[in-house]
Amino acid sequence: MVYGYVRVSAKDQNEDRQIIAMREVGVSEKNIYMDKQSGKDFKRKQYKRLVRKMKKDDLLYIKSIDRLGRNYEEIIKQWRYLTKEKRIDIIVLDMPLLDTRRGKDLMGTFLSDIVLQVLSFVAENERSNIRQRQAEGIAAAKARGVKFGRPPKPLPENFHTVYQRWKNGKITGTRAAEECNMPITTFRYKADIYEKTNFL
Repeated sequence: MVYGYVRVSAKDQNEDRQIIAMREVGVSEKNIYMDKQSGKDFKRKQYKRLVRKMKKDDLLYIKSIDRLGRNYEEIIKQWRYLTKEKRIDIIVLDMPLLDTRRGKDLMGTFLSDIVLQVLSFVAENERSNIRQRQAEGIAAAKARGVKFGRPPKPLPENFHTVYQRWKNGKITGTRAAEECNMPITTFRYKADIYEKTNFL
């Protein structure tokens, strides 16, 4: 049997290019398995279904090595599991050297392993670069004053009065929190900020 595996990182990304490539090599529609999620690991619903379905001597097409995954060690482990334990063949369309039907001898296996390791490293490196660019983008946005997360809820109208009574020891913190309709920890946190901002 001939299968195809397609993966895009997010639900809004387009998988058409990969699907067309599968059709061009003769993979039938029913044998194309697709996941729309990150390639950081292999906990993907359709991928797991595909692996369960494949038998010895089946053939799997993928468009490029990063469609299989993005984690260097995981890709290597998965590749070996598929080719050595499941004993299926894999063809990576964008990299003709990665065709396990060729060179079943020692040299062929050696070449495949080298190419796979280089490509897996590149795939993971790109993932690390993306994470770094995201972190740098967030840091730059914070430096410009961009706020992340939900905006804080405004203080209740009675907060000032309740705060004064609590601060002067007229009511307990628990009572103050109840009157402000918030948990005690939230009340203490808000009271601390309120005091520091000198709104009194």
